[in-house]
Amino acid sequence: MGYIIGMVSQKGGAGKSTLARLFARELAKDGFSVKIADLDTQQTTCTDWAADRAEAQIEPEIQVQPFGNIKTALAEAPRFDAYILDGRPHSSQQTLEIAKASDLVVIPTGQTKDDLRPAVKLAHSLADVGISPGKIAFALVKTTNSDSELQAARAYLEQTDYTALEGFVPVSTAYGSAHDAGKAITETSYRTLNEKAERLAQSIIDHLAALTAAKEIA
Repeated sequence: MGYIIGMVSQKGGAGKSTLARLFARELAKDGFSVKIADLDTQQTTCTDWAADRAEAQIEPEIQVQPFGNIKTALAEAPRFDAYILDGRPHSSQQTLEIAKASDLVVIPTGQTKDDLRPAVKLAHSLADVGISPGKIAFALVKTTNSDSELQAARAYLEQTDYTALEGFVPVSTAYGSAHDAGKAITETSYRTLNEKAERLAQSIIDHLAALTAAKEIA
């Protein structure tokens, strides 16, 4: 059985593509067949990154393809163990289509209320049109390393009906350098940074597994 994971956001630069590349790499290194559908055709961040990765001959190779619409993108999904939809920001119709098609919807957010509020608003808008709150999850991305600030952000998210994933990805020039080199953020030269990113990726995997188990029981 293959899984579809949607990465969506209300704001540009929130970290969708960072998460898509992270998740794809972590699954691919463990032998899963993975593909990213790059639906942000104005930026094509994942598409350009995959080209850089292939040129640098970095393994595992990650398949990425740009698509102009969801229907065409979804036709490819059955061929893969995990199919990641990296959507456009500010695109309410496309975001809804991604959410309907996905087994798990991940919304990246920073730790300030300027980031948290639009992320929660987006989650509410999806739930209001019938997306199950159980399959909507927040990922803390581009944060500081402050425990108190991270705890405050988690407390804010935990007031909602949605999941706040374990782990976080702080702002770091090393993560940016990794992306520039065609790498994911678990492929930096710094073990502690890689471990932070790995923890968040594992939380996505664990939550997806929990959703699948709950569905089988139901």
